[in-house]
Amino acid sequence: MTEILRHPASFKDPSGHVFTVDGIYYRQINQSYAKEYDYLINSGLYQSLVEKKLLLGHKELNNPVNDSTDYYKTLLPEQLPFISYPYEWSFDQLKDAALLTLRVARIALKKDMMLKDATPFNIQFYNGSPVFIDTLSFEKCDFGKPWIAYRQFCETFLFPLLLEHYLKIDVQKWLSVYLEGIPVKTTAALLPIRSRLNLGVWLNVYLQNNIQSNGSPGSLKSNYHKDKMLRLLEHLTSIIKKININTALRSTWNNYYDETILSQDYLKAKEKIFRVMISDIRDCRVLDLGCNDGYFSKVIAEGNNRVISADFDSQCINRFYNQLKTEKRGDILPLCIDISNPPPATGFRNTERQSFIERIPSDAVAVLALIHHLVLSKNILLADVARLFSELTKKWLIIEFVPLQDEKAQQLVANKSSFHEPYDIPSFKEFFLAYFEIEKEVTIPGTERVLFKMRKRSF
Repeated sequence: MTEILRHPASFKDPSGHVFTVDGIYYRQINQSYAKEYDYLINSGLYQSLVEKKLLLGHKELNNPVNDSTDYYKTLLPEQLPFISYPYEWSFDQLKDAALLTLRVARIALKKDMMLKDATPFNIQFYNGSPVFIDTLSFEKCDFGKPWIAYRQFCETFLFPLLLEHYLKIDVQKWLSVYLEGIPVKTTAALLPIRSRLNLGVWLNVYLQNNIQSNGSPGSLKSNYHKDKMLRLLEHLTSIIKKININTALRSTWNNYYDETILSQDYLKAKEKIFRVMISDIRDCRVLDLGCNDGYFSKVIAEGNNRVISADFDSQCINRFYNQLKTEKRGDILPLCIDISNPPPATGFRNTERQSFIERIPSDAVAVLALIHHLVLSKNILLADVARLFSELTKKWLIIEFVPLQDEKAQQLVANKSSFHEPYDIPSFKEFFLAYFEIEKEVTIPGTERVLFKMRKRSF
């Protein structure tokens, strides 16, 4: 008998839930949402959003997959290749997700529907763009009340963007702590005084905070006709569009290929070797760890691979995301990930959202000029690094070993009294051979760095 598994993140909405059968995702519509769902379909709103590629499409199944007494319909959504979370996105990824949410809400309003929730967890990045994935978020408008999801939108989208804009602090750090959004009281306390001069900030942060602090949220409720709702959505859209970050600011690695690498000759030599090593890795999912600005991610993608590009430097990821958006590329998903401290499993019973390690296993993993940072800077044992990479890849590992005598490695240990030893090629091979077979080993000309292509052992 096929096992039906209810998704652990799908329990809060009484309108329905997501479940899996044999690894395929389905969505059940409950009887309580029947009228809303029928209106969504019959009004043409669903078709309009799908045609504009704003909402993930689905097929209605003729027969229920399970025997739930609350069953109304079963949907088979278009399957997503990878699930990412807001605390893994760069600033402009979150900004684009916010603008998508507002655009969906404006289109829905024309059909007398509105979003009953407005969280970034309703968004995924698919084929290079954000897409709304929660079919159950739409409800018929009650124009006698304000937008029910306004507060949630502010706390999960607007406030994090404002904080990074004004404080120059990575948005991922805020969202990894405040999973349900940053409270207005916290936001108001952290924003600088000069932010009060911005009318949008004053209205949506300080005024909202004053109203909540006075314990009179009812004062926000008035006769909300359709035009007033539309003006609110347009007001928020205008604010979000104007929020930005200084892309000229230097971060740890955003000048890597211009100034930080050994030389352009080294880069060209490494690329030549790398291209040979990945020549037979095609039509796969590949993880590029420590991707920086995505130089090698693009090389990997040439093999018709879907690439997940990860780096802890959010400015590098943000710059790469905007570049991919300009080029209209959908084969690479850049994410802000520190692999030495990757996002953990979170939510109720730590099962709502899987850890990055659980979600990411890929057909191949590329790790270029990263291992010395993990061992010498992050103090992770070489044996543990080998085990980690064996957990991340299903088949191949392309890895660059940077020896201790390398000038970049020496910079990492210059002010350290001790570090984990041994750290050398023989030890590297010993630990990695426990999980992999070495297929190719090439020293990069002009350096002592070595590129390895490894195949994971089958146990």
